[in-house]
Parts: sequence; C-alpha cells; structure tokens
Amino acid sequence: MGTGGAGAFWEPGSRILWRYRENGGPRVHIARPVTVVRDDEELLAVWLAPGTECVKPVLADGTPLHQEPLHTRYTKPRTVQRGRWLGTGVLKVVRPGEPWSVWLFWEPGWQFKNWYVNLEEPLSRWEGGVDSEDHFLDLCVYPDRSWEVRDEDEFAQAQQDGLMDAAVAAQVREAGRRAVEVIRAWGPPFDEGWQHWRPDASWAVPLLPEDWDRTPAHMST
Repeated sequence: MGTGGAGAFWEPGSRILWRYRENGGPRVHIARPVTVVRDDEELLAVWLAPGTECVKPVLADGTPLHQEPLHTRYTKPRTVQRGRWLGTGVLKVVRPGEPWSVWLFWEPGWQFKNWYVNLEEPLSRWEGGVDSEDHFLDLCVYPDRSWEVRDEDEFAQAQQDGLMDAAVAAQVREAGRRAVEVIRAWGPPFDEGWQHWRPDASWAVPLLPEDWDRTPAHMST
C-alpha cells in the first residue's frame, strides 16, 4: 500500500485503501484497494481496477444486501465478505472537504456510461488511505448532462431505523442541493474531461491487505 499518509500527498501509481465505516458504528465494512491517479491540494483521483479483491457487507447468513427487503435490510445482523469488483473499473474523484465523491463508470470497450455522485462524509486521510461513511443518497449524471436522484427509499429507511438522525439527514440534503448546483453549472469535475482518462497499462491490480480493517494511527481531512 502507499506511503502518503495524513500529512502528505501520494504519488501517482501508489496503492491505497478506499474505505467506508458502517453506518451507526465504528467498524470498517467496505474496503477497496485502489491506485492513485492524482493527489494534490485540489483533488484526489483513484482507479478501482476490474477484478480487485474488496470487502463488502452482507447479512450474517451471507445473503447479499440488495436481496434483502428494504424494511429489514438495515436491522438484520451483518458480517463482511471478500469478493471481486465485477465489471469495468471505476475512477473516483473527490475534492478535499467535499461531502461527496464523483465516480465515473464505463461500459465494456471504454464507452462512457455516467458519473455517480456518492453523498458521504468528507474523506479522512490516514497513512494507508482514506475513510468515510456513506450517506445513502446519490445522484446519477448522464453524458447529456441530465441527472436524477437515486436511493431516496434507502435514505428514508436509514432514518427510520436510526442510522441517521434528523440533523445529519438535513446536512445530507443540503450537500445534495450543492451537488446539483455544480451539475447545473457543469463545474468540476464534470467539465474536466475525466471521461477520456485511461489507466496506465503497467499498473497491476492492487492486493487487499490482511489488515484492511486496521485502526489508523493518524487521520486528517
């Protein structure tokens, strides 16, 4: 994994972890090894390669979360499971302190599909990568600049099940409004041409470290 750390920037090609904590708890339940594309005071961009071994949450009996009815999805016991990132790779772009990251998806053959605005807690940097907490609500942005809100039902259920209080939900709504303003103005990163970016052919697929869930020694935003 990379050696950037909380107070430094990672060099392009460094390998770090992009992680999410469970909602309403301290444990890491999503961990994805990624390769740094760019890291500076304005932007962090990373590449999640096809076939990367990741960690994801599942129900305690191994059932994938999306197969569980929504009304019990967040209340049944969970565990984590290793698996591979299927399909094409994902480029993730985020600006320091912003309460969302923007993911770029492609169809096979590098046909650009869409941007995905993942509303989340601003990333915290540590020596091995970045951590956040997902905020359920998302925006999908298409090449023709149209957009739509995603996962309103999950956002509502999370509040009902006590995973997010009213104050945080209001902050998430405000973050969503700000993101929409950026989309309508076609500001960064949408206007920066990232859809034409391609990964370095020499990059190997990063490995998932055994201590993927380790507690960071130092963190910063």
